[in-house]
Amino acid sequence: MVDGSWMVIIFLLFLEYIILIIIIFCSVISVFNVTGQDGNKVTDEVILDYIRKSLGPESCFPTTMRSVGVKQTMDHTAIELLGSDRPGLLSEVSAVLTNLKCNIVNAEVWTHNTRAAAVMHVTDEETGSAITDPKRLSLVKELLRNVLGGGNRKRGAKTVVTDDSTHTDRRLHQMMFDDRDYERVDDDDFDEKQRPNVDVVNWSDKDYSVVTIECKDRPKLLFDTVCTLTDMQYVVFHANIDAEGPQAYQEYYIKHIDGSPVKSDAERQRVIHCLEAAIERRVSEGLKLEICTTDRVGLLSNVTRIFRENSLTVTRAEVTTKGGKAVNTFYVRGASGCIVDSKTIESIRQTIGNTILKVKGSPESVPQDSPTRSSIFSGLFKSRSFVNFGLVKSYS
Repeated sequence: MVDGSWMVIIFLLFLEYIILIIIIFCSVISVFNVTGQDGNKVTDEVILDYIRKSLGPESCFPTTMRSVGVKQTMDHTAIELLGSDRPGLLSEVSAVLTNLKCNIVNAEVWTHNTRAAAVMHVTDEETGSAITDPKRLSLVKELLRNVLGGGNRKRGAKTVVTDDSTHTDRRLHQMMFDDRDYERVDDDDFDEKQRPNVDVVNWSDKDYSVVTIECKDRPKLLFDTVCTLTDMQYVVFHANIDAEGPQAYQEYYIKHIDGSPVKSDAERQRVIHCLEAAIERRVSEGLKLEICTTDRVGLLSNVTRIFRENSLTVTRAEVTTKGGKAVNTFYVRGASGCIVDSKTIESIRQTIGNTILKVKGSPESVPQDSPTRSSIFSGLFKSRSFVNFGLVKSYS
């Protein structure tokens, strides 16, 4: 017969086991296998330390902002732009900033569904620091608003001063989402072969909605989809990600922030369209041109003017300045959406400089056809996905 002391020990061990189980099930454990842009293991301690700080207790998660405007730091002034896309728009914007004695040190520009959004970091040409004069900032906003609103009077630019700070790519997603760029102007003209395969169904035995995404893999795809779900007020409880090979497969188990799954077909369609837009915004359509040269005031204005004079349209742009060097990446197409011919590129290279302008990638911009769903499901997640166990029912 077991005496009282042993009974106490057994009870305490059992209690410790129960507490451990509760901790395991209440904890959020996420495992990511990542590589650098070159496809190799990340070994740079600076990058690893940045990841630790970003995900650790020192991290600061930004809130959603609903406006576009100008914000300042000690080093630069950030200008957020949103308006109708059209050929030559980036050239006009950069020309206005150059005329106002503003030097563009960093910029990210996206275009999608007839809309254009940009986050630009500018400095005063004379001081090399942020612009602080309220009258000058007001003039910058007024002139840029006129440029951005020129192509579409019904959906002009928004300009509001804000002190909030957020990640540039995250902010661009928020700006275009708030602008409802996911509402297609003419859905019949969109090539179905280029559209990501996104589906949303409800899990029959649980209060989850299951989102599945199949599309061509690319850098920051996971970032784009998760940010959009978050901005739409959904919480991801479980996820399966497979990005081995040219195609990517993502599966998310989500609930709305109020604890409910997707409730209606209208909500389901909105989730699908918003995720499609999030994936398409960063798709690099067109020919990739990279310019590396000594930074100077008006550089972006001069380069984009040359593009415009040669009937090129910029579909996406990344402008960075480090150590006095400007590294600018542009994705360009013909003014009417056609492929850029070699004679045009050669003319631009002679104007800018053969050693400064590098042509990368291929002018072919149409993605390859996506494989069928069965070929994707035959991979890694065939045995792991709840969808394939018949536990999910669709809206019908």
